[in-house]
Amino acid sequence: MAACMVAARVEAAGLDPWRLGGEIWASGSRLEGLCFSGANLVPLRGQRGAIRAFADRARRHGRSCSSLVGRAELVLPLWEELASSWAPAREVRADQPLMVLAGPPRIAPDPQVRPVRPEEIDRYLPAAIAMFTEEVGVDPRAGDGGAGYRARVAELISAGRAFARFDENGEVVFKAEIGAMSARVGQIQGVWVHPSRRGEGLGTVGTAAVVERLTALGRISSLYVNGFNTPARRTYDRIGFTQVASFATVLF
Repeated sequence: MAACMVAARVEAAGLDPWRLGGEIWASGSRLEGLCFSGANLVPLRGQRGAIRAFADRARRHGRSCSSLVGRAELVLPLWEELASSWAPAREVRADQPLMVLAGPPRIAPDPQVRPVRPEEIDRYLPAAIAMFTEEVGVDPRAGDGGAGYRARVAELISAGRAFARFDENGEVVFKAEIGAMSARVGQIQGVWVHPSRRGEGLGTVGTAAVVERLTALGRISSLYVNGFNTPARRTYDRIGFTQVASFATVLF
């Protein structure tokens, strides 16, 4: 479950760094340690010696990633090794429950949530930007005027992995995405409800609709949530998710 985001890349692109968008680092003669280095640095497995080896390599290369993310028992020791030599982190989220649901949601999904069509990107994009800014704390349009983020959103829409409920005026009131999908697992991300519609349960039934879609595709649903976000955790509990591990994220 925890390796879904990397597994999906490898299944689609193989191990060629150019197509993969990063490198797979290995440690030990039997690959006891594995780490993905790309836009994010994602330790996948390894004991303390492997973590130190990955930290040494990351220091030599210099920081090019926007975050460290993965299982907390790997990310936090890796950050301990890197913190003194890399620039200060903008935020460390040390407790992010990783939750999964194998099967359909326990509640009825919202029938008005559907895949976003390519021609709807200009209506969907403001909601995606608002979600990213609220969740990550930075505007995803910074640096290139939003071209890169728009391309990423367009890619998700084209793949049928962006979902929304539109109101009668065509405005997005709920959105979510399947950010990564491996042969076994789909990772839900970017769950967001318009501020004027919060408290109505749209996030619960909307997320259930995405789970229903993943179930139909034969995938296990997964997501991770900030430990301090009690309302979201209650929402996912109602849908049927259970915690199987803890993630951590270090944001730069």
